[in-house]
Amino acid sequence: MANNIFGIDLGTSNIKIYNRADDSVMVEKNMIAIENKKTFFAYGDSAFEMYEKAPGNIVASYPVSNGVIADIKNMETLLKYFINDISGGSIKPSDYYVAVPTDVTEVEKRAFYDLIKDANVKAKKIMVVEKAVADGLGLDIDVKNSQGVLIVNVGYDTTEVSILSLGGIVLSRLIKVGGLKFDEAIRTAIRNEYSLLIGGKTAEKVKVNLRELEKAGKPAVVYGRDIVSGLPVEREIPTALVSNALIESFNTIIDSIKVILERTPPELGADIYKHGVYLTGGASQVSHLAGLMQKSTGLKVNVCENPIESVARGLSKVIKDDNYKSVAYSIEGMGR
Repeated sequence: MANNIFGIDLGTSNIKIYNRADDSVMVEKNMIAIENKKTFFAYGDSAFEMYEKAPGNIVASYPVSNGVIADIKNMETLLKYFINDISGGSIKPSDYYVAVPTDVTEVEKRAFYDLIKDANVKAKKIMVVEKAVADGLGLDIDVKNSQGVLIVNVGYDTTEVSILSLGGIVLSRLIKVGGLKFDEAIRTAIRNEYSLLIGGKTAEKVKVNLRELEKAGKPAVVYGRDIVSGLPVEREIPTALVSNALIESFNTIIDSIKVILERTPPELGADIYKHGVYLTGGASQVSHLAGLMQKSTGLKVNVCENPIESVARGLSKVIKDDNYKSVAYSIEGMGR
């Protein structure tokens, strides 16, 4: 093979890049740090280390917001650095397969294509794959032959609910609820109950560790600023408070699933009843989400073991297996 092939899944929180050369998936924080509004300072995991800790002249930000590219210049810079790292310092001409959300505008889809074209990564061919289809492949579903597959991808900023059938997307709905909303709910609950301000990273840590803490019967220990005294303090937070804080966001996701199911043709609905819901995405493994979803919909919930990489692994199947090549399409000239 003369040129390499990359599969790219641009998440709000994490960027996942599949590298055909060594069949690996790189997962890094999709974050850039800029000093004095113009100087490139750090990227990826090292930029995330500075997040909420950096002085005022260093701004760490996510170039992707709500599943679409919000800051294309910074995203181009990030992509070039990541591809350069993977390529060992010398970027060679390559083909690119990029996953895009379904329920976004044509202009927003086009931005994914333009990003790779303009990022100086020597793109020879750029192909687009619908994110839900890539997710299905990453979950080991034969999307070209399967009928009535319901996939729920809970990301950092958004949740995408999609119904697949015979290699295409029948229905899709993108809602602005995800891991970030979960974190905000935890922060609000702790502030209201304990007059304690905690950071986003602390809330995320509590969310991720919730299942283990519940199993062990231990409270979550957090550090933050007491609103009354203004001093830094340590507090023990009962896990029940955290669980209750998340229910409203979980219900919003479940309501969206119900809306999609109400619009699903009956024959596909029968298949979904047989197979159940496929739950994936970085925020999908939060404690109680799958259980509440199963209870509210009456459907079996299949939880993905490695949800962060499912889209990238699906792109790898499109790249490697000629049988799935037809699910990728070129976007060039679209919207012109």
